[in-house]
Amino acid sequence: MTTTRFDSQQVCWFEVHQFVRPWLERAGEWPLAGTRAWQQLDHTDPRKWAALLDAARHWCLQLDALQEQSAEASKDIAAAADWPAIAAEITQRRAAEQTGTRIPRRKVS
Repeated sequence: MTTTRFDSQQVCWFEVHQFVRPWLERAGEWPLAGTRAWQQLDHTDPRKWAALLDAARHWCLQLDALQEQSAEASKDIAAAADWPAIAAEITQRRAAEQTGTRIPRRKVS
């Protein structure tokens, strides 16, 4: 599958969790990915791969939470001001400056 810049970048932790859970359950316990104990495991050891799947699952959880926080912040910002009125004021000011009916003040140094 080819991704484009228009594809959704939304991460769903629960989908990842459901996908990796069977592999993690089969592996039992595993060391934290990247630790010395993890490095010493054979590359074919299911616990080594489980540690990577667990790390990926945790990364997706963090992304999912960050995306939710970003969406909430966006709603707060949208509600903080009358943005259409602000945009109209800026547009009117720029039009007035372009036609010369308004001359912006300049600070004299």
